[in-house]
Amino acid sequence: MSNCNTGCADRVCIQAKKVIDACLKQFTDSQVEVILTTVSPPAPTLPLTFISGRSTAAHGIIEDLVVTRIPDRPRYGRVQGTVIIPLEIRYTDALGVEGSGEGEVDVPFDIIMRLPEASIIPYQIEAQISAVCPSGEFQTTTAIVVTQEEYIFIVDACISIIFKVVVETLLLIPSYGYPQIPPCQDYAADVCSGVFELPLFPTAT
Repeated sequence: MSNCNTGCADRVCIQAKKVIDACLKQFTDSQVEVILTTVSPPAPTLPLTFISGRSTAAHGIIEDLVVTRIPDRPRYGRVQGTVIIPLEIRYTDALGVEGSGEGEVDVPFDIIMRLPEASIIPYQIEAQISAVCPSGEFQTTTAIVVTQEEYIFIVDACISIIFKVVVETLLLIPSYGYPQIPPCQDYAADVCSGVFELPLFPTAT
């Protein structure tokens, strides 16, 4: 690459996702049904007592995505679909044994986002997710066990979703060289701590 005119050594071409638009959606969803399809350890003794729940992935799966350009706002579009958020629910069974199970929450959305102009490289819609379940209970009023492998919890969920319109691009940026990376410091319980800090010889009195 040729030299820059601003004092840097090179120009570097990197591949990155360019964020065209982003928005944050936060809400509390009450009485959400979560079906655990796998539990560990298997075959817990019913009933189960809820401990906690939270999402297990940084990005959600978007299904049934539909993007429609807005006629009077051509740079914007209506974005519809459903975000699938994987959850882990922790519980104790009737014998006091702690366990966990995996399920998911479906979150429908219908929002307006800024869209790029038409290009050969298509844009993508992404959803960065976080969900915390501070309270919940095992479903005992209706069918407790759907099958021998499924258990139902009713939870309250605090959900945060960052929607992004991104395009995979090549960017040319100025480079100031490579960074200096310090060596890792290994952790060790130093039994001699406090001893080696003492002076080698006693001080004169």
